[in-house]
Order: sequence, then C-alpha cells, then structure tokens
Amino acid sequence: MSSTPLKNDSLPDWLASPAGQYLCAWEQRYLDCAVADVFGFHALQLGFPALDALQANRMPHQWLACDAQPEPSPVGREVLMTNYEALPFPDASLDLLVLPHTLELSFDPHATLREVGRVLVPEGRVVICGFNPNSLWGVSKSCKRNFSEVGDFIGQRRLRDWLQLLSFEVESTSFGCYRPDVKTQRWLQRLDWMDQAGVRWWPILGAVYGMVAVKRVQGMRLISSAWKKAVPRAAVVATTASSTANNSASKGME
Repeated sequence: MSSTPLKNDSLPDWLASPAGQYLCAWEQRYLDCAVADVFGFHALQLGFPALDALQANRMPHQWLACDAQPEPSPVGREVLMTNYEALPFPDASLDLLVLPHTLELSFDPHATLREVGRVLVPEGRVVICGFNPNSLWGVSKSCKRNFSEVGDFIGQRRLRDWLQLLSFEVESTSFGCYRPDVKTQRWLQRLDWMDQAGVRWWPILGAVYGMVAVKRVQGMRLISSAWKKAVPRAAVVATTASSTANNSASKGME
C-alpha cells in the first residue's frame, strides 16, 4: 500500500531535480521553436503539464488535456480531463497537437496515435517528445527507477514506422540532453561540454528527441490563391509594355 504513492510521485519529484530541470529546459526551447510558425485556429497539448508546449504558438484556441488532475494546475491554461485514447474532439478539427512524453505515459500509445491522426486536419502537425532508449539515460537503471510510471521508451525509428502507417510524413527530428543523469547541479554544470560534443560527434545519442510530423491525405493538393500569382504577372506585363512604349518613343524622336 505504501509503495503506490512513491511510484506515482517519482516522476514529478525527478522533474524538480537538476537533471529534470535540465531536460525540461531543453524540451521547452525545442517546443517553442517547433510550434512558433504553425498556423491555424485550434491547438492541443496532450499531457505533461510540467511544460507549456503551446506558449510560443499564436493560435486563438488552445487547450491542455490530461488523464489525471495536474497538481499544481497550470496557470492561464484551460485543462480538459480525458483519456488519451479517446479524445473529445470531432474528426479533422485540430490544427496542431503536441505530445510531450505522452506516448510513454499513455495506456495504449498506438491508440493514442490513431486518435491524433483522427482529430488532426489534413496537413495538420503533431510534435512529439520522447526519451531515447539508445542513450546514457536509456540504458541507466537509475533513470528507469526515476521514470517508474513511464512505459517503454519508444525509439525515434520505431516512432517513424508508426507514423508512416498512419499516413504521417516526418518533417524533422532533433536530439538533446547529452549529459548523464547526475544528482547535483554542480556536476551537471561541469559536464556541460558534453552537449556541444554530443551534437557534433554522437548526435543521435541524446537522452531525448523531438519530432515534427505532418498528416498527409492521399490525393489532396493544396492550391495557393490565384491573386497571389496575378500580381507578379501584371507587373511583368506592365514593365514589358512600358519598355516597348519607351523604345517606340525613342525611335520616333530619332
């Protein structure tokens, strides 16, 4: 009976540690860049309230959905209580979904991804963060104890295969957090050189990864507005006509 609260509190406690703050800082920077230029009307962050994944996005309607009441509750963000495998949104109704470690915390990650594909509009985007099993953190027994409520780490290649089966096209993948899971801020600072070395020498071995994927619909083609192309054509014609008139005038004067 007494072991259950320890298990449930392990991840929040670890996120408050120096290593947890190190991970959250990298992921917050990554998510800010990944969602900043994604446009639309409706965006949803699915789980992991320790991060504000949509703070850099400018869509007018944003929600945070959780499968349990977050404590403390995020400030300035409406929280929806739902199951990740059954989202309360119509088909093709969301422009952006962000899943920070959601698949690892989901009861059924396959069903969660299928729901993402269902509620996303064509050409909508999903941004996913996950722990990398092929890293110092992925092979560390102490890390697995810290992440006791997290399921199996899902490698980025495995995730690519899942997304491809659901008609997603991966746009980009980034890796970060190359320092080991040390317990003190002092040692974390001493090892800061590993981040620069990791990006250069072993880029795919970061402790976490971020991935951006686009929902593709077969046979669908986006056509830009006709007036956008009409302006340069008119300008070219006007310039040509003007040049012809000037040449004729010059010949007449001669």
